[in-house]
Amino acid sequence: MRIGLGQINPTIGDFAGNRERIADTIRRARAMRCDLVIFPELAVTGYPPQDLLLKRAFVQESVRTLDELQPLSQEITVILGYVEPNPGEGRPLFNCAAVLSQGRIVHKTRKILLPTYDVFDEDRYFEPGTHGRTWQFQDWTFGLSICEDAWNDKDYWKRRRYRKDPMEELVRAGADILINIAASPFHVGKIRFRREMLQALARKYRKPVIMVNTAGANDELIFDGSSCVINHQGEIVHQCPSFREDLAVIEWNGEAFQGGNGAPDHEEDIDQVYHALRLGIAEYTRKCGFTDVLVAVSGGIDSAVTATLAVHTLGAEHVTGVFMPSRFTSKESYEDARKLAAHLGIRWVEIPIDSMFKAFQQPLRQVDPSLRRVTEENLQARIRGNILMALSNQWDALVLSTGNKSELALGYCTLYGDMTGGLAVLGDVPKTMVYELARFLNREREVIPQRILDKPPSAELRPGQKDEDDIPPYALVDRVIRMYIEEERSLPDIVRSGIDPETAREIVHRIDRNEFKRRQAPLTLKVTSRAFGSGRRVPIAQKFRHPLAWPDEGAPAVEPSAHRDPSPSE
Repeated sequence: MRIGLGQINPTIGDFAGNRERIADTIRRARAMRCDLVIFPELAVTGYPPQDLLLKRAFVQESVRTLDELQPLSQEITVILGYVEPNPGEGRPLFNCAAVLSQGRIVHKTRKILLPTYDVFDEDRYFEPGTHGRTWQFQDWTFGLSICEDAWNDKDYWKRRRYRKDPMEELVRAGADILINIAASPFHVGKIRFRREMLQALARKYRKPVIMVNTAGANDELIFDGSSCVINHQGEIVHQCPSFREDLAVIEWNGEAFQGGNGAPDHEEDIDQVYHALRLGIAEYTRKCGFTDVLVAVSGGIDSAVTATLAVHTLGAEHVTGVFMPSRFTSKESYEDARKLAAHLGIRWVEIPIDSMFKAFQQPLRQVDPSLRRVTEENLQARIRGNILMALSNQWDALVLSTGNKSELALGYCTLYGDMTGGLAVLGDVPKTMVYELARFLNREREVIPQRILDKPPSAELRPGQKDEDDIPPYALVDRVIRMYIEEERSLPDIVRSGIDPETAREIVHRIDRNEFKRRQAPLTLKVTSRAFGSGRRVPIAQKFRHPLAWPDEGAPAVEPSAHRDPSPSE
C-alpha cells in the first residue's frame, strides 16, 4: 500500500483555493500510484477559523467543499479535516476528519480532546467526539485521530489535561496503524518535542504512527509541517520538510515502511526560528494582499534583523528602509543604516524629523513650558510612527514593526510610536535571541554591519542614551521573561534561581504593568512557547502584586522598585 502525506498550506476561508490545493495534491498522489493520501486537520477551512465558525455560510461552505471533493476519491482514498454541523445537543459543530473512497464518505472521526490552553479555544465552538473509531482499509485496521487526541498519554505526561485517551481507545479497538491529522503550530523546540511524543506512543503500543501536519501560517500562528512516519519500534522512517508544503510517498508492505528519508539531521533552534519568521512574513503579506513592506531602519540591531528577514523573504525590490534621524542620531547609526541598506540592496528613504519635532514642541510649551524628558522622547517616536503610516498609505506597503519581546515585556516602547506597524516580526523574539539571529544572518557574509552587533543598544532619544540606563541588562531580563511568561514560574521561584530579589520584582512588576501596551501592539509572529497576544490573557485593570516569598517561607516581602512606572500616555 502506497501512502501519500499531503502536507499543504490552506488559507482560512478560501474554500475555492483550498479545494483546488487539495484536488491538485490528490491528482499528484494518484499519479504517484498512491492508494491513500492524508491531509491535515481542517484542511478544507484552514486553521484556526475562530469566530468564522459562528457564521452559517462558513460552515455550509465547509460541507459543500467536502461534497465537491468526493468524486476525486474514485481511484484513491482520501483523509482530510473539515467542519461538520452538530444536529444534536451541545455545541453547534464538530471538528471532523472524513475518509473519502469510491466517491463517497466511508468513515468519519470527530475530535475528542478540544484544547483551550495557549492560543487554542476549540471548546468555544466544537462538541467533542465521544470515542475513537477504527476503519478497515485493504487488509488493515486504521485508527484515525485529530491533533490533540494524541497528546494525552498517561505514561508520557506528568499531568494530563483530559481524562480520556483516544489513542488508547483506538489500540483497544484493534488499530494496526495510528493516523493523526494535525494543525500543530510551531514554537522553539516543538518539532523535536512533538516527534519524541509520537515516538513514545509508537513504542508503547508497538504500532506505526503517521502524523500529517499543516505547513504555512495564519495570522500570528506558524505551522511547521514536519509531518512524519514512525515505525512500531519508535524509529523515524520519514519526516517531511519543515516550513513548506510537501507530498511524500511511503510504502507499507504489511510489516514495515519503505521509501522514507530516515531521521532528520540535527536541527538548530535558531535555524528553525529563522525559517519560521520568514514563513510568517511571507504568508501574512500574501494572504493579506501586500507585496511591499516598510522598515524603519535606525542603525540598531532590531531594525537590521527585521529588514534582513524581509529581504530574504520578499526580495530587496519589495522592501523600503526609512531612516528618520533626529538631533540625537549618531553619525555611527547613520553610517550603519546606510551600509545595511547597501548590503541588502533595498530602497532608501531619508526623512529628518528635527523640524517636525520643533513644530510640536512650540505649541506644547505654550500649554506647559516644562516639557518632561519622557514626553519629548516619546514625541520623537510618534513622529516617526506618523511618517511610516503616511508612507504606508501612499505606497500601499505594510509596515513591519521592529520591537522585540524584551521591550514589549517591559513596556520599553512607545504607543503609536515605535510600536506602529501591521506586523511585529520580532515581537516574540527576546533581545538575546535577536543577536543570535543577527549572527545567523551573517554566517556566510557580513550583511548586518558588525558594529551594529558590537555597540550597546540605544533608542537615541536623548544624548548618550543607552538601554541599560533605563532597564536591567537584557540577558537578565530575558531569563526572567522565560521563567515568568513561558514557564509560569512564581516570583519566589525566580529569586531562588539566583536573581537579585529587587531586580526580579522590578522586572515582573514592569511586565504586569504594561499589559495595556501589549494589548495595542501589532500582530506578533509566535515563535516561543508563550507569546504575548491571543495565547496570554491577562486583565489590564488589576492590582495583583506577586509576593517575593510564600507566606510559609517566612522571608520578608520587598517593596516594589522605586523605578517609576510608565503611565498609559507613554
